[in-house]
Amino acid sequence: MTRFNAWQRLRDLWVRAFVVERPSVGLSLFRIAVAVTVGCHMIPSFLQLPDNYLATAFKEQNGSFFPIWALQMVERSPDWFVCAMVGLFLFAWMCFLVGFKTQLSAIVMTAGCYYFYALNSLHIGTLSFDILLVTLSLVWVSGYLGDWLSVDCLLRGDPEGYRRPRPFFIQRLLQLQITWTYWYTALSKITGSGNWLVDNPYYYLMRYPAQGVVRMFPGRAWLASSPELCRAIAMGVLIGEFTMPLLLWIRKTRLIGLALACVFHLLLLVTLHVPTIFLFLFPAQLMLFIEPERIVAWIDARRAAASTLLYDGRCGLCLDGMRLLRGLDLFSQIRLVDFHTLPDPAQLHPVLSADRCRSRMQLIESDGTLTEGFSSLRRLSLKLPTLWGLAPILRLPGMGRLGPLIYDWIAQRRLLWHRGAACRTNQCVATMSDGSSKL
Repeated sequence: MTRFNAWQRLRDLWVRAFVVERPSVGLSLFRIAVAVTVGCHMIPSFLQLPDNYLATAFKEQNGSFFPIWALQMVERSPDWFVCAMVGLFLFAWMCFLVGFKTQLSAIVMTAGCYYFYALNSLHIGTLSFDILLVTLSLVWVSGYLGDWLSVDCLLRGDPEGYRRPRPFFIQRLLQLQITWTYWYTALSKITGSGNWLVDNPYYYLMRYPAQGVVRMFPGRAWLASSPELCRAIAMGVLIGEFTMPLLLWIRKTRLIGLALACVFHLLLLVTLHVPTIFLFLFPAQLMLFIEPERIVAWIDARRAAASTLLYDGRCGLCLDGMRLLRGLDLFSQIRLVDFHTLPDPAQLHPVLSADRCRSRMQLIESDGTLTEGFSSLRRLSLKLPTLWGLAPILRLPGMGRLGPLIYDWIAQRRLLWHRGAACRTNQCVATMSDGSSKL
């Protein structure tokens, strides 16, 4: 019976740690960090194709990482095929960044990373890149990194993809990866040559030439003349790398661990020429320790203060626009309401009427502010992060006068738009009492 209870506890622990379903919002954010890291690591190597990958390049191949047959196959690549692979990689990378066909683009992008690594490991073959490849191998097996902040989410018209329960397995593996990375780097400092416990490598780093791995930061000259202080800093780094993962895994000390990790990576950035993985990937991977339910709660809090947008639910063109808006509304900050479902629009705002809602869309903000038509578009461009790029255009000099004229001209002639699948029923025209075609 005791053995059965022990097995049951282990099974329950496995389920809670890996199998239980939780929101995938953290992975959706992590996808962007992975894409930025891959782009910053790979794209610069494409700028000098003749020197790095074409037949004219001096190449070095990593026989300890790839089997010989794979290296021989890749080595036979003609220049046109290398250029085609660059184009395919860049296309897949962009799709993965914006979350279009997320899993497929992740697979193609990962395959491209392995291909160029096998073709020439001289420029990208570092320990950091090996760690990045491990991360990519964990990422592409997941089909739900596009649940949020993605074109896939936009095409589905799913504004609540961030709360969809998903197996926590991949996120847990990524947490374990960053944990082992910290412990591995700490262990490597106390084993073999350059032992940080018996020697003072940090002191030697501070005395390296200016063009070395260490930046010229304020205080470097002082550290270069203070061996005992350098030894103390080295011991602090060792203790931090050993204890940070423990702090991150214990819920009560997680915030301390995250704060310590942020300080650690900031100091790395200020004092050393760190690879892109330390700059973009590791901090984002640390954020995966934040409970996804907390992120969902933060998004829901923003939803509680949502603005209300009244639209014409009997217009196919309007319905199509609202589906697009749902996808663009990443934090569900806009509550969409078909004014036809209301007994009286004045119940939401005293100046509203059915005719006014039929003429232009109406935006009611949480503080009671009412805007309509082009002014509503302006307000939406500030509220939705996905529309921030549109905000400066809508506020160009003269747009305050020209914008409403363009909006009303299109709205009054929207029969011209009744040619697509969205408006094949022309419901909005059929149900208008005055025969007009205003939006």
